[in-house]
Amino acid sequence: MTTLSVICITKNEERNITDCLRSVQWAHEIVVVDSGSTDATVSLARSFTDKIFDRPWDGYGEAKNFALSQCTGEWILWIDADERLSPELEDEIRSVLARTVDGVAGYSVPRKAFFLGKWIKHCGWYPGRVTRVFRRSDGRFTIDRVHEELVLAGSVTELKGDLLHYTDPDLFHYFRKLNKYTTLAAQDLAAEGRQFSLAQLIGKPFWTFVRMFIVKRGFLDGIHGFVLCILSSAYVFAKYAKLWEKNRLGIEERMVE
Repeated sequence: MTTLSVICITKNEERNITDCLRSVQWAHEIVVVDSGSTDATVSLARSFTDKIFDRPWDGYGEAKNFALSQCTGEWILWIDADERLSPELEDEIRSVLARTVDGVAGYSVPRKAFFLGKWIKHCGWYPGRVTRVFRRSDGRFTIDRVHEELVLAGSVTELKGDLLHYTDPDLFHYFRKLNKYTTLAAQDLAAEGRQFSLAQLIGKPFWTFVRMFIVKRGFLDGIHGFVLCILSSAYVFAKYAKLWEKNRLGIEERMVE
């Protein structure tokens, strides 16, 4: 079988890291890049790998590119600490690695996300395909601070097995992540030279709710879907409000880890 390296970026993920790495422990190599965890994340990860790197935080894209530089496998699987491979997806990945096809640079997978404990089937969340398996020589991450993208030199083929994503077990976790991610997203917008627009501040959050709740039928997910659509709209509002704060008020850039 072709060799597979797994990369995972962590900080204070003791609640998730064991189940995450257990689901990929069959891989040839696991590379963990940690940015100063103060909990048991690193000690728990050591049960699965000795390739753990403590690295100052400089964004998700940079961290993942550093992780790539430490890998030796021909193929890469990148996974977040709050994700796990389903047994079906594990079998499928094993199968494609045993018969790699020339010209295929990566494989996308459907992501089955759970919000406040419920699988969100609508809202545009499922299947929510993401490319997570790729040939190391063909892939690189953009250096955005948040929502970095994987850029591949080649075609992508679809797999059917689900990647399980246990995001936001409670609202405390959601709001803490919202504050962090919206700050990083606003910093990325400012770095691109984007200027604040009142039309965006009003229109984009409104359209986010309409698209998720009505167009993508989030109402079929019940109260969980309604809450998610409202909060997603609030996320977009906060991102553009922080861009306004940065553009017009000259707020200094904060370090976010």
